[in-house]
Amino acid sequence: MRAAILTLSDKGSRGERADASGPALSAWLAERGVETAHTEIIPDEADLITDRLSQWADSGLYDLILTTGGTGVSPRDVTPDATMKALDRVIPGFGEVMRMRSHEKTPHAMISRAVAGIRGEALIINLPGSPRGAIENLEAVWPAVPHAVEKIQGDTRDCAPTP
Repeated sequence: MRAAILTLSDKGSRGERADASGPALSAWLAERGVETAHTEIIPDEADLITDRLSQWADSGLYDLILTTGGTGVSPRDVTPDATMKALDRVIPGFGEVMRMRSHEKTPHAMISRAVAGIRGEALIINLPGSPRGAIENLEAVWPAVPHAVEKIQGDTRDCAPTP
């Protein structure tokens, strides 16, 4: 599986803050045999986010595209809105599970607006901007990620063994 990680951060894109989430996610993926083929940091600009996600998914180079940052409710948190414009189909269960799992640790999890879905043959998942939050959220949905990617890319095997 090949992944790309898009970090959304106004300060990070200007070089005013080091990105810790992107490298943490890349290391976590590597431990699971997933190659992070590309990373980038861009500002919290909805049109730019939508364009980048669309380009990456349409390129066919990545099976999994992770975003980190911009999933909350502050005025500059536009990642879910921008992601929705790029998606062909939404997968609500990913966001639901991430919020549920995070809520076990913090009541602030309920204000996350993270979404996940499909564009072309790529799975796109929004994650929080903190390294800890990004990893915890990815861990929550990871059991379904490889299977989802296989199905998105046309695997016709039954999901459950037939009796």
